Amino acid sequence: MPVDNKPVAYALFAHCFTCTKNLSAVKNISRALTNNSIAVLRFDFTGLGESEGDFADTNFSSNIEDLIAASKFLEKEYQAPQILIGHSLGGAAALRASLKLNKLKAVVVIGAPFDPVHINNLLQNDLKTIKEKGNAMVSIGGRPFEIKKQFLDDILNSQSGNRISELNKALLILHSPQDNIVSIDNAAKIYKAANHPKSFVTLDGADHLLSNKNDSLYAGKIISTWVEKYLELIEKKPIETEKQVVVRIGESGFTTEIKTGSHIFLADEPDSVGGNDLGPTPYDLLLSGLGACTAMTLRMYADRKKIPLNEIRVHLQHSKTHSQDCNDCENPTAKIDHIERIIELEGNLTAEEENRLLEIADKCPVHKTLLSEIKIITRLNK
Repeated sequence: MPVDNKPVAYALFAHCFTCTKNLSAVKNISRALTNNSIAVLRFDFTGLGESEGDFADTNFSSNIEDLIAASKFLEKEYQAPQILIGHSLGGAAALRASLKLNKLKAVVVIGAPFDPVHINNLLQNDLKTIKEKGNAMVSIGGRPFEIKKQFLDDILNSQSGNRISELNKALLILHSPQDNIVSIDNAAKIYKAANHPKSFVTLDGADHLLSNKNDSLYAGKIISTWVEKYLELIEKKPIETEKQVVVRIGESGFTTEIKTGSHIFLADEPDSVGGNDLGPTPYDLLLSGLGACTAMTLRMYADRKKIPLNEIRVHLQHSKTHSQDCNDCENPTAKIDHIERIIELEGNLTAEEENRLLEIADKCPVHKTLLSEIKIITRLNK
């Protein structure tokens, strides 16, 4: 969910064949959307991940039914999804399911096959056994799955590629030229078969599963920007304040919206402590303020004194973790905070100029504030 639990729109995500909703690419793409106030429902297809049922009894048609059921759940409990996103075979299922979801505004497919029969390429070494014996244990991604003949029969009967021309929603196709599981020719076929509005964006250098975090984050940013043109957005109450900074957090999680002046950004905690890692931690922001103030102060002094300083880099490290701080916040014997600051100066500087700049670093306003007695007055706003 978005930071304040008030999304402007809802999206539904269909994961790839034998994957789960917790695939890193799925989570990264979803985070990019929630960062743009679009809520995403990730779910596991029947028999996979945390879903009940037997995977061996599922097929392409049951995946479509799962998507439609998930859409009905969203509409009943929250709002009908306006965006349907599908990865790989989940993309083919999304294209097919979208024909039955009238409230959808946009469909996004990532590394999707033009036709689900493409999945037979993954089963090539076991096709004969499945057809002759009715089933076989197949290794996919290093994990064993039972595939029955009914799965193959259902795939052959689906032929979703032939119905893409019936799609009456905006379509975004994301595909990597280096995808060696589903070739980029499939993206070309989908694009050719679809009616406008349609868009194609290459994920150059990415593999099929978008295992590189930067690739999935990039895909998420592209999707969240592209869909804005096609959505009926719920008006979101702006975050307002008469003070210098205002901070807002929702009912759960640590993702926090911060506004100062016309600038809005997020703070968060890493995955390891239950956060979504959508922004810097509070201590990261503290160090950032000190580092920025240090660099600006040095820049101002060097300019005024005509010192040939080309670039300043300030590296900072806080020695006490957030969890330790919280555990010891009532303990007067708790460890003292320690900030290490390392400054890099680039330019044709004399030793005297370097030493003087090092002295000036300690005079930056934020540095002085951190070392002075600070009084924080807290009251309720009624």
